[in-house]
Amino acid sequence: MSVEKKLHAASGWTMLVVVILGYLASIFLFVRSTLALSEPWGSGLSGVLLMILAWLVLMATIIANCGFFSLQPGQARVCVLFGKYVGTVRDEGFRWANPFYSRSLGMASDASDQGGVEVSAAGIKLGKSSKHAHGSKISTRARTYNGERIKVNDKMGNPIEIATVVVWRVVDTAKAIFDVDDYESFVYTVTETALRHVASVYAYDHMEDDDANASAITLRTNIEEVSKALMEELDRRLEMAGVDVIDSRLTHLAYAPEIAQAMLRRQQAEAIIAARKKIVEGAVGMVDMAVEMLAEGGNIDLDDERKATMATNLMVVLCGESEAQPVLNTGTLYN
Repeated sequence: MSVEKKLHAASGWTMLVVVILGYLASIFLFVRSTLALSEPWGSGLSGVLLMILAWLVLMATIIANCGFFSLQPGQARVCVLFGKYVGTVRDEGFRWANPFYSRSLGMASDASDQGGVEVSAAGIKLGKSSKHAHGSKISTRARTYNGERIKVNDKMGNPIEIATVVVWRVVDTAKAIFDVDDYESFVYTVTETALRHVASVYAYDHMEDDDANASAITLRTNIEEVSKALMEELDRRLEMAGVDVIDSRLTHLAYAPEIAQAMLRRQQAEAIIAARKKIVEGAVGMVDMAVEMLAEGGNIDLDDERKATMATNLMVVLCGESEAQPVLNTGTLYN
């Protein structure tokens, strides 16, 4: 694997003075050679030599003039000399380097431009067949990739829709340029692959309300843990491209449309069961408290059958969804 080498470029302002002096020197030599050629035949040889020297100085100055470049904060330039990697310049400002350093570094697919990425029906990004030259300048600033919604099966086999946003940046320019064909397209493809893997490891939600599954990590209830697992997966896979993942978060999570209604009814049923369970627990406590308070007073002596009847009536009143209608009994409990 490639390793980034630090390279310091000379100040562009110093070389600008040298280039200006070169142009002035070439002009001076052209004038002197012209004057020498216009003199008698005896000094014509010196005029030719001055003319050749003037052309050499001019050509060297023009070549040197091609070595100027500038870098903004958060940019780096990869320097390649005749196919050999020399180093990476991270010094910002107006700089000068060897004019024979390559201006373009191989060919890369147009998938590096998010606006020009083709997306299949399944949400998979497809690079176009056209190619473009990768420039020698690379941005080392933080970038954001907002992934498309993809459909994947969770741990329980339920189809879900999921999407993520990833904040990343290039930390090793040599790996980004030389170890992968197109590092931007590589980031997009690996992000989708890692998201599919993480989504298949965890269940969307708890399928059963018991202690064994209550502690399990799910996509819906453990967002922080899932995001951390996704970021670790991306860091591991993108290391070979010299890319560092700063943050990753889920932006969309839902059941697929074909099972969304069924899962919604299941969630509603679970909510109703939980609510009724809470109501029954409260009602039982209230009935028990009422029986105990009546027994403590000593004025009313209830046998087991009367206690059971009172408990039944209270449970109907407390657990019923509609208001209870009172019925007056003019006789006794036994007739």
